[in-house]
Amino acid sequence: MNDKDIKMVNQEEPVVPRTHSEKEGITNRLKRIEGQVRGLQKMIDEDRYCVDVLVQISAVKAALDKVGYQMLERHAKMCVTNAVKEGNGEEYMDELMKVINQYSK
Repeated sequence: MNDKDIKMVNQEEPVVPRTHSEKEGITNRLKRIEGQVRGLQKMIDEDRYCVDVLVQISAVKAALDKVGYQMLERHAKMCVTNAVKEGNGEEYMDELMKVINQYSK
């Protein structure tokens, strides 16, 4: 399955909009990850030891996974729960399961 196989619920805006605090927290995490990636580029430019680079790649992957799981949790607790209350739960649950399957690869 690839990204094109995931049929998304036709939703232009979040079912439950993110709070300012949520946006700020996620944005700050992504900015830190961006800095880590820039650090990786610098490590390559400096011909750093392969193992050191691989350790940093692992750290970036873990940081991205943490953000992703945070987004999955929020989506399940907020958007999917709200959709269930409004009678659209099955469609959103199907979407969530497809995204979890894709994300966990």
